[in-house]
Amino acid sequence: MSEFKQTFNSSLGKKLIMALTGLFLCTFLIVHLGGNLLLFKHDQGYSFNAYANFLTHFPPIEVIAYILYLAIILHAIYALVLTVKNRRARPIEYAVRTKSPASWSSKNMGLLGSILLLFIVIHMGDFWLTYKYKHILGFKEYRTNQVTGERTVVDFNPPNQEFERSFTTDGDIEIMRVKDLHSRIQWSFSHLWYVAFYVIAMGALSFHLLHGFQSAFQTFGWMHRKYKPIIYFIGTWLFAVIIPLGFALMPVVYYFQSLSK
Repeated sequence: MSEFKQTFNSSLGKKLIMALTGLFLCTFLIVHLGGNLLLFKHDQGYSFNAYANFLTHFPPIEVIAYILYLAIILHAIYALVLTVKNRRARPIEYAVRTKSPASWSSKNMGLLGSILLLFIVIHMGDFWLTYKYKHILGFKEYRTNQVTGERTVVDFNPPNQEFERSFTTDGDIEIMRVKDLHSRIQWSFSHLWYVAFYVIAMGALSFHLLHGFQSAFQTFGWMHRKYKPIIYFIGTWLFAVIIPLGFALMPVVYYFQSLSK
């Protein structure tokens, strides 16, 4: 037990924890982007509101959510500890600098991580906290004809403050009454400062993942020359390009939609 504790208290142990939590967060980003792409469906928020409701009321997902919060906290804490330790180990800059092959993203992981941490706090406060604990969201009632596929949507006034959601059927009509997180997103993404900050944060995410994804595999010793090109390809195109771009498009599209209304 003491050897186990010593291992994870060492620099290598801290890097292993960062790599493990980092890869877990990478997996989460794929799933999160997939769910958020429902925002692009022109169905008056039906799919996204149903998705948000599922995430907050399905027990296994809630358990994973708390693991996610723990992973974010551990990743941030260990990143801070390692950064401080590295600076203390070399308090004075070298008199002669050698050309380093290190990329810009690897040299600025602390800055990139700080931007992302601030973004996560604001983002969760605006959406997750509002959805879970603030009684400021409205409700929508969706009536879908299961035969024709026609759908109507109206505002819904819940019978009491404890009301969360309901799913019923009336003949061929499916009736869904849920919190309207979609309208909150429309409101948030109608503010230029929020959209700008969101896009900047996704730029930081791109550079953070460009170095972080590959670094995690190096920490675990999984950078065999046979698989190295694949890891670099996935790290670059999936995590540093496609995922940040997919997230950044959402506020931009919604902002321009708000201007046209």
